[in-house]
Amino acid sequence: MRILVLGIGNDLLADDAVGILSARRLKERQQAGAIEGLQGLRIVESALSGVALLDLFIGHEKAIVIDAIRTGGRPPGTIIELSPSDLGAVTAPSPHFTGIPELSALARELGLEFPAEVKIFAMEAKDLETIGGSLSPQVEKALEDLVLRVEAQILQWQKAGG
Repeated sequence: MRILVLGIGNDLLADDAVGILSARRLKERQQAGAIEGLQGLRIVESALSGVALLDLFIGHEKAIVIDAIRTGGRPPGTIIELSPSDLGAVTAPSPHFTGIPELSALARELGLEFPAEVKIFAMEAKDLETIGGSLSPQVEKALEDLVLRVEAQILQWQKAGG
C-alpha cells in the first residue's frame, strides 16, 4: 500500500511547525526501525500550500496530513482528526490557494491518481505568528501523542490492507 504522510507548516513560526516536526519524528522512528514492515510509506515535510501540494499526493492510495490549526474553540495541544469532507471550500484570491477537497477534484478532472482516503491530524495551536519562536508548552507536550496517533493510523491501514 502506498501511503503518504505529509507534515505541513512553517518551522520558523512557533506552533505552525507542528506538522513539520511530527513528520521529522516519524522519519526518525522509521529510520530507527520503530515503524516496521511499512512498504510504500513516504513521509514528506513541506512548507508548500494549495495547488503546489498536488504533486505530493499523486500516486498514493492513502494520505495523512499533519498541520496546525487555530479554531480558538479548543485548548492548545488538542489533536483533531478530520476528513476532507469536514473542511469547507477554500475562499481565496487565487486558485493557487486550494484545500484538499479542491485538490482531489482537480486530480479527478486531470485523470490523476489521488488518494482514495485522506485523514487530517490537526493540532490546536496557540501561537502561529512568532518568528523563530519555539512550540508553545501545550503543543510541545502533545507532540509525541500526535506522532503516535499518526503511526497508529498508518498501522491500522497496513493491517486492513494486508
